[in-house]
Amino acid sequence: MTQPIAPAPPVSLEPKSIPQLKQIAAQVRRDIVRMVHAVSSGHPGGSLGCTDLLVALYFKMMKHNPEFSMDGIGEDLFFLSNGHISATLYSVLARSGYFPVSELNTFRKIDSRLQGHPTTAEHLPGVRIASGSLGQGLSVATGAAQAKKLNNDDRTVYVLMGDGELQEGQIWEAALYAPHHKVDNLIAIVDRNGQQIDGPTEKIGGLGDLRAKFEAFNWQVIEADGNQFETLLPALEQAKSLLGNGKPVMFLMDTQMGFGVDYMMGTHKWHGTAPNDEQLEKALQQLLVEEASDY
Repeated sequence: MTQPIAPAPPVSLEPKSIPQLKQIAAQVRRDIVRMVHAVSSGHPGGSLGCTDLLVALYFKMMKHNPEFSMDGIGEDLFFLSNGHISATLYSVLARSGYFPVSELNTFRKIDSRLQGHPTTAEHLPGVRIASGSLGQGLSVATGAAQAKKLNNDDRTVYVLMGDGELQEGQIWEAALYAPHHKVDNLIAIVDRNGQQIDGPTEKIGGLGDLRAKFEAFNWQVIEADGNQFETLLPALEQAKSLLGNGKPVMFLMDTQMGFGVDYMMGTHKWHGTAPNDEQLEKALQQLLVEEASDY
């Protein structure tokens, strides 16, 4: 019989400084490589690359409540479309108080709430949609943002997609819909790391000039480095400042797959490969935290 899950201890969600965010990000990256290593399964590359974004959102930018409710009324909402980077989301949710950090030890195990791709069947706090199939997140986020506008709820909706995921046709249906219906409380983010499971995106299915494409669809587009808080935070602030004028915002976020672990960086080979014992130790030596709190 599955043991009942203890409630998460309270966590301070006061906005963090850049040095504090860097420490949290290093801890999240430690969680990611340990989680994937423990079950020899998972997607460390994209997870490590997007860590800074999720840390910035949950510990700085978003108004959210770890005492989770599915309706999200009065809260900023985040949707993970590229669900294979679930390790990042799980770590950030645990570290911000949605469920106990110790539950990270159940990642991808039988009967765990922390499946390889997030699902709603497990009722994990912080997860509002299943995102195993790619291409759906922008549609869901657009609907959620439109619902907030209809309900006079002035909070913001965020969604993260992978650049390889843009090869899914449903993305472009949603990209047409959102500006047409003036869904201007929506910030969509593309993890532009240039890699996907089979190789570089430009070799598998070239994306071309994404700024020109989304601007042609009537989006407001910004671009910035997503692996440095010094550039990431101003970009997110700029994105928020552009809301409310009839157009959604697209943030093309440049990252490196595997960021923070030198031997994983910049290659698709770590899209879905777990580190072995020796590789884990090497990664942990690079991901130093002043007061590490490994689960």
